[in-house]
Amino acid sequence: MSDVKRVLIIGAAGRDFHNFNTCYRDNPAYKVVAFTATQIPDIAGRKYPVELAGALYPEGIPIFDESEVADIIRRENVDECVFSYSDVTHEHVMHIGSICMAAGADYKLMGCNSTMIKSTKPVIAITAVRTGAGKSQTTRYISSLLKQMGKKVVAIRHPMPYGDLVKQTCQRFETYADLDLHKCTIEEREEYEPHIKNGFIIYSGVDYEKIIRQAEAEADVILWDGGNNDLPFYRCDIHFVIADPHRPGHELTYYPGETNFRRADVIIINKCDSAKEENIKSIEENAAKYNPKALVVRANSPITTEQPEMVKGKKVLVIEDGPTLTHGSMTYGAGVVAARNVGASEIVDPSPYAVASIAATYEKYPNARGILPAMGYGDKQIKDLEATIDATPCDVVLSATPIDITRVLKVNKPMVRASYDLAEIKGGQLAEVLKKVVK
Repeated sequence: MSDVKRVLIIGAAGRDFHNFNTCYRDNPAYKVVAFTATQIPDIAGRKYPVELAGALYPEGIPIFDESEVADIIRRENVDECVFSYSDVTHEHVMHIGSICMAAGADYKLMGCNSTMIKSTKPVIAITAVRTGAGKSQTTRYISSLLKQMGKKVVAIRHPMPYGDLVKQTCQRFETYADLDLHKCTIEEREEYEPHIKNGFIIYSGVDYEKIIRQAEAEADVILWDGGNNDLPFYRCDIHFVIADPHRPGHELTYYPGETNFRRADVIIINKCDSAKEENIKSIEENAAKYNPKALVVRANSPITTEQPEMVKGKKVLVIEDGPTLTHGSMTYGAGVVAARNVGASEIVDPSPYAVASIAATYEKYPNARGILPAMGYGDKQIKDLEATIDATPCDVVLSATPIDITRVLKVNKPMVRASYDLAEIKGGQLAEVLKKVVK
């Protein structure tokens, strides 16, 4: 009987690859037989390539759909399954665990000490308890504060390797042309473009050891820009965690958001200007109970609409950030708030006119009906998104994604942008925290 433990990594093209790279790639005590994939379209059926998998995997590692977990365990005599993706309920984590254990395998979650890489520069991490809590505007705000302190900030974004994994090993973005060069999807652009617009370099990719070493060469401070509600990939000197008062209680019921909530140095309760006071207080009470060492900061999320006269009194199709509506499970975002604020006569439901993969998105995430998630994980899906917009009977399209989506979409209707920022209710708190780290 072999002493080598046979492992299946259950993921979604992000945390799973990082767990492999940091703990399994060059470890002869383990044999990773496969990855599985979910959440993101068209990830299954690929391979984790030999160029990234290392010398122990001369043929690379296959990636299967998560629905095949039990079959893979039996077929490959898997000893251990490692759950490696984010923004799911605690119940979901254990449903997957029950499938694995019923098929005969052990079930494992990986913690911070075994997966976080140490940097030679100060690291400031921004994560959340849920997707859509407000990381984007918080990251922009924190990076601007650091710039005002005279620090050269380089951001590193949680992975979104949806294309050629070898080419995406270590990506550097400084200009809009870099987005085109790397053939970025809408989801990638939503995360990279705001940094570029604000004058910051951003890295992303697959191999986060390689990424941090390259970023350190041109940074005073590393800013970890987290994805979903995942844990940071790097040991951080200060950890900001965003909580969402539109989803009170989720800070204790989602994986690994609760871990972030309990680890946080600073908990930012965002969107206070549009939330109920009792919901804000509920999060504050949970913070006092489960993480009493954390500084708790209230913040607003003011929304600005360009050309509001084009929206007032009109029938409006609202586009929101995709992941916020899909695995983030929100029923609306900043776009709906913006449309109501400026007096739209109607928010048009695009779901009856949805085309192909967009229709499939509504089937999988019925909570998104009524508004349009900015799904664009590939050229075909972008075409489906364009066709859905063209078919929807409305006067104007209001886009509240973090990017200028007209750079990607060509549609037959006028488009207006809504943007959102972070505003501390009690000013100066976050700057004081940062000064202690970067002095």
